[in-house]
Amino acid sequence: MLRFLPAPILFFLSGLLLAINTAMWSILIIVGGIVKLLLPIKPIQIALSKLMDKLMWCWVCCNGGILKLTSNIEWDIQGLDNLDKESWYLIICNHVSGFDIAAQTYALRNNIPMLKFFLKKELLYVPLMGLGCWALNMPFMNRTSPAKLKKNPALRGKDFETTKRSCEKFKNLPTSIMNYCEGSRVTPEKQKRQNSPYKHLLRPKAGGAAFAISAMGEQFSHVLNMTLVYPDAEKDVLKTAMSGRLKKVIIRIETLPVPEVDHVKYVSDSEYRVEFQRWLNGIWEKKDNQIEQLLNPHK
Repeated sequence: MLRFLPAPILFFLSGLLLAINTAMWSILIIVGGIVKLLLPIKPIQIALSKLMDKLMWCWVCCNGGILKLTSNIEWDIQGLDNLDKESWYLIICNHVSGFDIAAQTYALRNNIPMLKFFLKKELLYVPLMGLGCWALNMPFMNRTSPAKLKKNPALRGKDFETTKRSCEKFKNLPTSIMNYCEGSRVTPEKQKRQNSPYKHLLRPKAGGAAFAISAMGEQFSHVLNMTLVYPDAEKDVLKTAMSGRLKKVIIRIETLPVPEVDHVKYVSDSEYRVEFQRWLNGIWEKKDNQIEQLLNPHK
């Protein structure tokens, strides 16, 4: 509707509307979180959690409405068949840009429970959004570097306990947990620094997925391997989308069985961790090839 406007004006309007939308729904979700904190009665907390997930769904739908107002995006999505809003899922996905969350939540909003994200603890202090994520029971994680883990292996057990406490809140309500295994958005600089063996990806980190599976493995119905591609986007995908210039979003979803993870072995046995990492590396190798084919379909 507004796509005739110049890109800088679309960028300003998108930013303003998205900020208003996020603030409005965040405030309502935070109020629900405070009420839930003051009324620690299980049936009430479950009912409030369902209501707050519905408020998040409203936020997602409004984001989609803003995108339709300012852009004309083609959504190419495959793999939504047989998904269920009453099931529990662990989703592993590549991380491309700041637009990823908006794209993923919008694409999946009517097919699976609203997404919960593993977030860096620093994001808790982002005005309104941080408290909104807290109210939605999203797990805030301390990033423990491999060097610190090597120096103090006990920290690995602490990471598991943090994940377990967070996941306990999801056992009474169907939930989809998103884990960006790469840990951060992919850039050529990060790929070079990591000496990444992949053309389009960073090396995956197995800890978050392993801890989530060990904490909730019996409840997860499947692992969803999601691949996200913006075939025509400029370097800054979020800016491209907000300026009305993003033309296409490609999402591929592969349904995988949930592997077994023994948290005691994972924490204490390095060979056991290596086996799980091999499983994840195999998925990432296929994902890298899939992205190459999606970006260059005639190659």
